[in-house]
Amino acid sequence: MVGMPKILLVEDDQALAASVREFLSQAQYTSDWASNGNDALEYLLALQYDLAILDWQLPGLPGVEVCQQYRKTGGKTAILMLTGMSTIDQKEKGLDAGADDYLTKPFQMRELMARVRALLRRPTQFAGELLRAGEICLDTKARIATKHGIDIKLQPNELAVLEYLMRHPNEVVSPEMLLARVWSSETEASLDAVYTCLNRIRKKIDASDKDALIRTVRGVGYRLVAPES
Repeated sequence: MVGMPKILLVEDDQALAASVREFLSQAQYTSDWASNGNDALEYLLALQYDLAILDWQLPGLPGVEVCQQYRKTGGKTAILMLTGMSTIDQKEKGLDAGADDYLTKPFQMRELMARVRALLRRPTQFAGELLRAGEICLDTKARIATKHGIDIKLQPNELAVLEYLMRHPNEVVSPEMLLARVWSSETEASLDAVYTCLNRIRKKIDASDKDALIRTVRGVGYRLVAPES
């Protein structure tokens, strides 16, 4: 079963971001939040989203540059650009950068949600990306992981952690990095949550420690050992 739409909100105004995320939650959408352009680009490249709501004026990379760089990598996630600039030239620049729609600040939440629904209804431009590591296959769109073709029952955070590791094969990833990238929307999360989540994933996907796909790098973090095939 396909899960709830997942949205990345990129907005440096904390009060506005909190308000938007509350409306997204009420509409049964899950969301991550980034407050600057550099983090936004990392999120977009590391995880799969159904939609990104991207503010133009951000600390670090401006939203229009985030959009341009993401599109240059082949990224297909729909992007709704937010900005206080309302001239035709600015709108044209945002759309030319790869944005799918444009909303001028200040805006009514009803209009924002209508635009979100419209973008999510658009035909998907891709069928989903299949990530593979050994016997494990992860469909990033359907949010389904399988081993030898058999479904692995993973919780949303477990899927997100596995996806992050599969997108960074053979790299050592620290618990702090996973906490920042996967649990960014959960203020009560802790490193204990990361350790617990990793333990659950390993029990579900690894038959033995000897040939474990996810291995502990003592004192540093974790590495997903991807076979060269």
